[in-house]
Parts: sequence; structure tokens; C-alpha cells
Amino acid sequence: MTLARRRLLQLTAGAVATAGFASSVRAQGYPNRPIRLIVGFPAGGSADIFARLVTQRLSETLGPPVIVENRAGAATNLATELAARAEPDGYTLLFVVTVNAINATFYDSLKFDFLRDFTLVAGVAIVPNVLNVNPSIPARTVPEFIAYAKANPGKLNMASTGNGTSIHLAGELFKSMTGTNLVHVPYRSPPQAMTDLIAGEVQVMFSTS
Repeated sequence: MTLARRRLLQLTAGAVATAGFASSVRAQGYPNRPIRLIVGFPAGGSADIFARLVTQRLSETLGPPVIVENRAGAATNLATELAARAEPDGYTLLFVVTVNAINATFYDSLKFDFLRDFTLVAGVAIVPNVLNVNPSIPARTVPEFIAYAKANPGKLNMASTGNGTSIHLAGELFKSMTGTNLVHVPYRSPPQAMTDLIAGEVQVMFSTS
């Protein structure tokens, strides 16, 4: 990534923090056209919702619209590669989540180097992973759920938003710490997984929304 791109992204981050600083940015001629924020998940999930809140504020502060572009697939790698290949002019941003860090060790070969090709400019939110259980499971506390899962090994399906995502790894960590046997069922998007959890197709899921 060029120094110019790093500087432009830093200016954008400053614009989020203070509208006064945004005026000096505009005086330099940036931005003078729409900016896109690439999100590696489908619309409707927590990452997409946070991204749209960010773009609304950025649009109000910077002037030109900041538009969310959803590019789901390959645990955000498709979106990350697209952003890495974009023109280094400050008009393409990437919404980064935990899985972006996970992917660096989860995949043997990627077409980008996250630390080399990107500059982080602003933190947006810290979101916990929450344990969700379908009401059909006779457990109302975490200890009760652990006891039920141990009594029914391999019979409970655990949804995630894809292999290697934070939701998947949260579930695997839970299994390791509790000695439970939950069957991992990966989905392509949070809404799909949550819909099946509510319907009882899967019984448990860690989620960020």
C-alpha cells in the first residue's frame, strides 16, 4: 500500500472523529466522489449493520456518499482481496472483523498480506459472542446446557457463519473447555443461521447480534 493511500485512510478516520477536521480534508479535494466500504458478509448481519451506521455518519461528515458493498464468501477473503486490489486512492475501505485476523493463520495461501496491504484507521465496536440456545432444549443456564449436551453427545447441531469465523471458533473453544460434542453446521450468513436456530433445525449458536 502506498504512503498516499495510508494518509488518505487516516484522514477518513479523522473525519469520523471530528467534523471540523473534515473541512480541511475537503479543502484538499478529498473526497470529491462516492466512497465504498466493502463488507465481507451479506446484508442483515451485525457486521453489515455496524458498517451501515458508520457509512451514514461518514456520509454526513465528509459530504460525498459512503456506500456499503456486500461481498460475502470465503470467510471474508473475497471482500479482503477485492479491497487489496483496489486503486490506492482512499475511495475503497474495508470493514474489518475478527475473522480477518483469524484468516492469516487459518488459510495456507492468501492472495494478500493483511498486515502489509492494509492500514487500520479506526475502531468501531467491541462485540461479545453470545450463546444462543433453541427453546426446545431443556436448559435455562449455561451449566444446565453443558450437562444436557454431555448427556446427548453428537445430537446437538451448532450453527456458525462459516469455517474459521469468530462464531465458529467461539463454539469450538466452548466445546474444548466443556468437553461437549456439538456438531458444527456452517452457514453462509448470520440471518440464515439464526433463522434455522429459531426454527429448531440447529440447537445452539454463538452470535454477535
